[in-house]
Amino acid sequence: MVQMERPWRLAQQVDTEPTALPLTFEDLFADQHERLYRALYLIVGNTHEAEELMQDAFVKVLERWDRIDNPAGYLYRSALNSTRSRFRRLQLAATAVTSARGRVDRAIDYITTRRHGVGRTARTRAAEAETSLADAARLAVTDPEAAVTAAQRAVQLADEAYRLASSEFD
Repeated sequence: MVQMERPWRLAQQVDTEPTALPLTFEDLFADQHERLYRALYLIVGNTHEAEELMQDAFVKVLERWDRIDNPAGYLYRSALNSTRSRFRRLQLAATAVTSARGRVDRAIDYITTRRHGVGRTARTRAAEAETSLADAARLAVTDPEAAVTAAQRAVQLADEAYRLASSEFD
């Protein structure tokens, strides 16, 4: 028969020696920066982004140092929340680029099939829409907010090209 462990007593586990000095920000950084960096790198897969997210999390902890009870917990929660926000922005940028691609393709297809009946202005707007869409696709990973703006501009230009082409052709 398996013998059950005796319940331990809290008094037996408590160290009677005085505890270490209160944790300083420098101690927290020394203890956690490598571990946090590795965790973030595993999540984002990019050294630059992992470093940036880690630095942002440490800055948030430092700004609120006097008001937080568990600095390490706050550090990790802050880093993970920033990572989630980053992924949401990336997803929004990808959706905006995909949506813009459909609108630009529609305008270009319309202009291409009516080549001789469409004026220079409509073709120019379509080319500008393609350029803006290429910029949005390029920025989608590095600057999601700028990518969304570029994708919106591509949609505006594509819609204008389509409107101009349909009014010139019809």
